[in-house]
Amino acid sequence: MTRIARRTFFDRLGTVAIGAAAVSSWPRGAAAQPAPGSTQSSPAMRAWLDLTKEEPLEPALPIIDPHHHLWDRPNDRYMLEELVADARGHNVRQTVFVECTSMYRADGPEEFKVVGETEYVQGIAAMSASGRYGEMRACAGIVGTADLRLGDRVAPVLEAQQAASPQRFRGIRHRAAWGDKTVVPSQPADLPNHILLDPTFRKGYAHLRRYGMSFEGWVYHTHIADLTDLARAFPDIPIVFNHLGGPIGIGSFAGKKDEVFASWKPAIVALAKCPNVVAKVGGIQMIVNGYGWHERKRPPTSDELLETNRKWYLHAIEQFGPNRCMFESNFPVDKLSCSYTVLWNQFKKLTRGFSADERKAMFHDTAMRTYRLPSH
Repeated sequence: MTRIARRTFFDRLGTVAIGAAAVSSWPRGAAAQPAPGSTQSSPAMRAWLDLTKEEPLEPALPIIDPHHHLWDRPNDRYMLEELVADARGHNVRQTVFVECTSMYRADGPEEFKVVGETEYVQGIAAMSASGRYGEMRACAGIVGTADLRLGDRVAPVLEAQQAASPQRFRGIRHRAAWGDKTVVPSQPADLPNHILLDPTFRKGYAHLRRYGMSFEGWVYHTHIADLTDLARAFPDIPIVFNHLGGPIGIGSFAGKKDEVFASWKPAIVALAKCPNVVAKVGGIQMIVNGYGWHERKRPPTSDELLETNRKWYLHAIEQFGPNRCMFESNFPVDKLSCSYTVLWNQFKKLTRGFSADERKAMFHDTAMRTYRLPSH
């Protein structure tokens, strides 16, 4: 059987996760090889994920999933129904949607087109709140985007975002995950290196304070120091550290896991000293992380995931402490590597030696506090 490239699919994902940026393919003879253009919710992808079946561990443990996406694109759908199906079996009480360039407005001023995403997700949240899709309340918190490089001109955009979802809108993610061309061949031309240090960006960033918004810090491991500098410069603006700083394992970093880990560790120590930063523990099953789970004939088990990820997770938890850590799914992006059940099973196995209060914080309470979610 020939290898089937998935360039079209990854190009559609764009820079949401940049697992996306690495052109990949399914292995020769894969047991459930998707057809060209297959997505995370295609029958072929579901069949591949089903090759590794696990029962959800501790199904009563309350979970808030603080990081997932939703989109409906040509031949590429991940909506409320897909999220509900993936989460089934774990006790996911609430979720937080994070921007993914979805459903922007087609018309109007360019800087306000991003508000369309919030309007769309607000509708999804209302659907979930009806109870027709189960007890989980999806998108109880919403993180959108705005071009903070607008400086003072970003203020009305932030106001429009809040107005689009006054009950749920919580913060802004302006992506800063810059990588060289071997890592991100499709790097946007308007994403400069070290954007978090840019004075005009910071002028816009300062407005988050006025509106009580948090900032999602999405960088690769090479730029964690920039996020630390930002956190120190604005100690009264909360920052949520995404995906453990995206340790890169492809392109110029392929085969250098030990070197990457050695440089990542002290960067985490420095960032964790900033009390205004909390960490999302997860999001490292993307293609960019270089583990190649998506190239296997069978997806990994929770034990296999944990064996690979344990040292990254434990170092972050040790530095930030459980009360400043929250586990995340990063679905459907991480779904390219494993199922939702397997992903959360590894977190539950990881924390078996932690106290009940520490586990409660990482699975539920830190997210509820950070995103100011209602009790549910």
